[in-house]
Amino acid sequence: MKLNQLIEFAKSHQVCFETYGCQMNVNDTEIAWSILQKKGYQRTSDVAEADVVLLVTCSIREKAEQTIWNRLRQLTAMKKRRLKTRVPMKIGVLGCMAERLKSELLEREKLLDVLAGPDAYRDLPRLLSVAHGGQQASNVLLSLEETYADVMPVHHSPQGYSAFVSIMRGCDNMCSYCIVPFTRGRERSRPVSSILEEVHILSEQGVKEVTLLGQNVNSYRDTSEEQFCSSEPGQLSRGFRTVYRARPGGLRFADLLDRVSLIDPGMRIRFTSPHPKDFPDEVLQLIKERSNICKQIHLPAQSGSSTVLQAMRRGYSREAYLELVDNIKRIIPGVSLSSDFISGFCGETEEDHLQTLSLIREVRYNVGFLFAYSMRKKTHAFHRLQDDVPAEVKQRRLKELICMFREEATKVNSALIGCTQLVLVEGESKRSAQDLCGRNDGNVKVIFPRQEVAGQPTDTGTDTHTSPINPGDYVLVKIESANSQSLRGHALSHTSLSDSATRLPDHRHDGQLASVARHGV
Repeated sequence: MKLNQLIEFAKSHQVCFETYGCQMNVNDTEIAWSILQKKGYQRTSDVAEADVVLLVTCSIREKAEQTIWNRLRQLTAMKKRRLKTRVPMKIGVLGCMAERLKSELLEREKLLDVLAGPDAYRDLPRLLSVAHGGQQASNVLLSLEETYADVMPVHHSPQGYSAFVSIMRGCDNMCSYCIVPFTRGRERSRPVSSILEEVHILSEQGVKEVTLLGQNVNSYRDTSEEQFCSSEPGQLSRGFRTVYRARPGGLRFADLLDRVSLIDPGMRIRFTSPHPKDFPDEVLQLIKERSNICKQIHLPAQSGSSTVLQAMRRGYSREAYLELVDNIKRIIPGVSLSSDFISGFCGETEEDHLQTLSLIREVRYNVGFLFAYSMRKKTHAFHRLQDDVPAEVKQRRLKELICMFREEATKVNSALIGCTQLVLVEGESKRSAQDLCGRNDGNVKVIFPRQEVAGQPTDTGTDTHTSPINPGDYVLVKIESANSQSLRGHALSHTSLSDSATRLPDHRHDGQLASVARHGV
């Protein structure tokens, strides 16, 4: 089909995206939509109106894949009914599951029309044209170079105040439990110029918070320009190592974070998901010095046992991890820490589990993402280790980890009562239309009554006029109560990011929320 024919063909079709899994998949959806939009496709959120339904999928755990299989059964039943009434529906699977289960998807789901891996979104218009011609179409080839640097994502956040900006793709760490290197390929970084351009555009659109995104975001290394290349290897956290040879040269994460934070002092900067090995002091010092870089670090531990960490091929011991935690807290007082943990990994003993519990108690994270281990094909663990911890033991240990997180959460959050927090307002609280909610610097959910408050101070004094609080506003909130999931208080006044940096006391980041995301196998 020629280009002009393809565009005319696309204009008559509506596409519906359903996104599952991590924030990288949300970003992939924005990239895929940007590509299809330029070819004339229309977008709908109603599956009943869609001619094309694309599932952006996750393979990180068995439960995530089962969710997709169940949804495919529903869609194929809908497709069969559609054949008798109107234009046929085309169904596509994008992302990690498309790459991992390509043969099974095409053979098991006979009504599946399109498969596109994470590096094949540019090919979507062609794949869909083939599918509309009556044939199955797939492209799941992984690339050593694709970063979609020249594709400007169409951000589809309903609030519009925050956005995620992808800075790198893939992962080289090869942790023994992880499927990511096999579904998303090797690490490659997006050119810094492309990233800065996107952040500039988001700033001009009024976005108040940007999160830099990558599978191993702080291993960012841009070698797109000759001036960035040198023979110096990148620095690792003290006591950490990699399974691959250190690569010299390139513009590193600290350089990128520095440049991004200077674009708009009124825009919050976050990043996820990092690896503990890539936190040299220069990154930590920058986070401390820049008021618009959030004092919140995700520090995935996975286990508190050195024995299990070695089996996981994490590249550090319990002692090295705790030394890093101490260094972070020394350089960034009051920092908020979150983490990931896996219960019941191959060979994990009861003593190993107790060491993980003690690590959680000692570090006092603000947020925890905890999962029972789910073995994935292709991984090092699948080929070399035994999934020998019974399912009921995994679940019992998972519950104990969650309980420990919540106990520490209650203690930590109670320390915030009486403090004033800077909150970026997200919108109406899910539980009450009378309340608003937002997040503080440490990514803590803060809930407060909907009311008019005073404007922010000016050069001539405090603005005595009151005005409503809207999504995207910065407000100061006095904390009055706390639990393991959220903080509650009342709004004092409107403010700005720069103004709050001078008005809030040094303890504005002290004590943060601990909430727990729990997922089984």
